[in-house]
Amino acid sequence: MTRYVALLRGVNVGGATRLAMADLRRIVTGLGHEDVKTYLQSGNVAFSSTVRDAEELAAGIRQALTDEVALTVPVLVRSGRELAAIAGGNPYADREDDPTRLMVAFLATAPEKSTADALSVPGGENVSFTVTGREVFLHYVDGGYGRSKFTNAYLEKKLGVVATTRNWKSVRALAELAAG
Repeated sequence: MTRYVALLRGVNVGGATRLAMADLRRIVTGLGHEDVKTYLQSGNVAFSSTVRDAEELAAGIRQALTDEVALTVPVLVRSGRELAAIAGGNPYADREDDPTRLMVAFLATAPEKSTADALSVPGGENVSFTVTGREVFLHYVDGGYGRSKFTNAYLEKKLGVVATTRNWKSVRALAELAAG
């Protein structure tokens, strides 16, 4: 069995896509996965599975959400090993004590190198970022994510890939859940 975390994009934010975490646990368990645990109310679920293909896992959860609760949202899956590397590899973690100023945008696929190289922060904002494979590490130097234009939607538009963003506290908690 391998530990994974599925990250659902846009669940329980803004009221449009509501999903009870009990339903999410039931759906993931119903797919044959074990030791299913959710974190917060924002579509984070850790589980163990014999399936080794993260895309297959994501597609199964996505389809089950559509079939069982009529919810169509992107689902991104990372292994426990990947989450441990992300939690241990934040280039800004030693520069910032406030975890609300650190975020990680999880990408469905790695963006084209030229697209990632062309990514820039909207004028007047003090945000540092590092694109590493399927993640973008973000450091909001002068404030939080909520006041910035350098958002998940901005990253999706500029990088041309589906993304879902989590704050540093959530990333660390999900890495712990994925570690078992």
